Amino acid sequence: MSRRPFVVFDLDGTLIDGYAAIGDALGYAMERLGAPPPSPAEVRRMVGHGLERLLEKAVGVERAAEGVRLFRERYPAVAVPKSHLVPGARETVEALDRSGHPLAVASNKPAAFSRMILEAKGVVDRFRAVGGPDAETPAKPDPTMLVRLMDRVGAAPEETLVVGDMEVDFEFARAAGCRVVLIPGGSRTREELEGVTPDAFLGAIAELPAWLTGAADRK
Repeated sequence: MSRRPFVVFDLDGTLIDGYAAIGDALGYAMERLGAPPPSPAEVRRMVGHGLERLLEKAVGVERAAEGVRLFRERYPAVAVPKSHLVPGARETVEALDRSGHPLAVASNKPAAFSRMILEAKGVVDRFRAVGGPDAETPAKPDPTMLVRLMDRVGAAPEETLVVGDMEVDFEFARAAGCRVVLIPGGSRTREELEGVTPDAFLGAIAELPAWLTGAADRK
């Protein structure tokens, strides 16, 4: 492979720890719908499959649409102050960008929210694109979002690496024929990912540049 691989990052649990912000907005919605707010551990287990699925789990299918509306009402006020980059994320993204890797984000969070957070944390300009579900783009693990990101930068599946923290990221990558690295510790522990077979498990995001160099050397 002559050029640097295209690296597509998941957001929550991979680049940022935004669970406090999600928990705040989710609790806001649930309390107004007469449900007790979730614990931090419950929030981590619930996220990953998009806002609609999150509210379906939290308040039921019948009240999910109103839950989504309430979540969106609260989330912009807490998304930035209650989210932060995970240790090593800034340095890793900057190093990969400097070395010529095209970068993107593919999250099941609405793209406008993802961009808002990444801009506030000073890293949005490192990414060629920020993908998210919308009326024409299903949530992960459907591969449509990833295929569109690859088309945007002109990368083939064999030139693309997905970096995430849970099963949905693995399924997303494999559905598009891409390699995938998982970094447990966001929404899933290593034990909870037993049976998932990515190209590698890493202990921290800071290990990614060295892994990419090693992967290139092994070709």
